[in-house]
Amino acid sequence: MALGAYAIPAVVLVAITSMILLVSQDWRVSISALVVQYVGVFVLVALDWPLEMAVSKLIAGWIAGAVLGMAAISFPKPETDEPDDESLSDRGTSLLTTFLPDPVSLSAGIFRLVAAILVGLTVFSIAPRASDWIGSIQLAQAWGGLILIGMGLLQLGFTAHPFRTILGLLTALAGFEILYAVVERSTLVAGLLAAVNLGLALVGAYLMIAPFMEETD
Repeated sequence: MALGAYAIPAVVLVAITSMILLVSQDWRVSISALVVQYVGVFVLVALDWPLEMAVSKLIAGWIAGAVLGMAAISFPKPETDEPDDESLSDRGTSLLTTFLPDPVSLSAGIFRLVAAILVGLTVFSIAPRASDWIGSIQLAQAWGGLILIGMGLLQLGFTAHPFRTILGLLTALAGFEILYAVVERSTLVAGLLAAVNLGLALVGAYLMIAPFMEETD
């Protein structure tokens, strides 16, 4: 397949974007990395799936990123037009901190990078044996899928923040889908996996704006 020439670049792409998701402090950068990550996932999935089915994975990932982005854009900001109303400003600040990613110090960032490197080394050591578990899987698919699963689980282990948790779940699920695409080519399964991605994005968007909804009740 023509896309086979892009398999290794796709692995590099998902590795870089998953690391950005792990250490980024800006929600714009995180969502942009998630959107670009799905391009690499699309290439690796398209090695086994028909192009039309693989495109559905790409579109579902982009829509999930758009949902999270719209939730971030619509998130209430602290009121600055009424400086006398300190309670309103405090409430806005409190709500904003429920959305913004957890602050990561320099030492914590270095620790995350080291952990990501260890995950990468582990993946590259066990990926050649993946053909024993999944018959016809290509090495690039094993690398990409296991990297995403490892980095997603790593992100889930570092935080309980709703935004980061959803990013970790979407990353791990994308890795699983790359591996699963090798053994299952059903259109129904592709649709169900796309629905799971969209459902996770909607849940994440709700969890981010739920504190504001409770405050305004």
